[in-house]
Amino acid sequence: MVYRRTAAVQERLDAARSRIVTAALSLVAERGYAACSMADVAARAGIGVGTVYRYFPGKGELFAEVFRDACSREVAAATAAGVRAAATGTHTDSLLASVHTFCDRACRAPTLAYALLAEPIDALVDTERLAFRQSFADAFAAAIRAAVEAGELPDQDASLTAACIVGAIGEALVVPLARGEADARVLAALETFTLRALGAPTDRRAS
Repeated sequence: MVYRRTAAVQERLDAARSRIVTAALSLVAERGYAACSMADVAARAGIGVGTVYRYFPGKGELFAEVFRDACSREVAAATAAGVRAAATGTHTDSLLASVHTFCDRACRAPTLAYALLAEPIDALVDTERLAFRQSFADAFAAAIRAAVEAGELPDQDASLTAACIVGAIGEALVVPLARGEADARVLAALETFTLRALGAPTDRRAS
């Protein structure tokens, strides 16, 4: 007879898994990836190390899920900002709002942002990093296409421009984030850079 988990058992298992991921995410945000161990995660979650390993075979598998969760939140926040801006402004305003939110959140949580963007990590986690960058590029590209179609921006390869913007933002933030020095000056400069890369007037930065 095949054993089938009851809904209550599955709920407890899911809750424990979520607790582990939440604990790991909080540690990455405080210390970065390299300074987090499975033992640290277990202690933060209030469970045994063996329990963590029952859910995740190794650090790579655990932190791949942590990065997936964190990246999804960052993409969702930037996308939501773009949607709000589009409701009262232009497609270009929407894109700039997404860029502003992405950069602002990075500046407010430099340790986590550095881990997501550039810290040396496990190969499994690096796969999530690439997906993170692609998700942002795809969202930016969609806004660029809409802006071009609306006549707000000159004709261009939206996917290429979006990839360049994501790459430039990452490169510009790496050193400030590593030093914990990313601030509003960096944010303003990146907004101006984005507008120039798009071929848009530079006097319409997000507020």
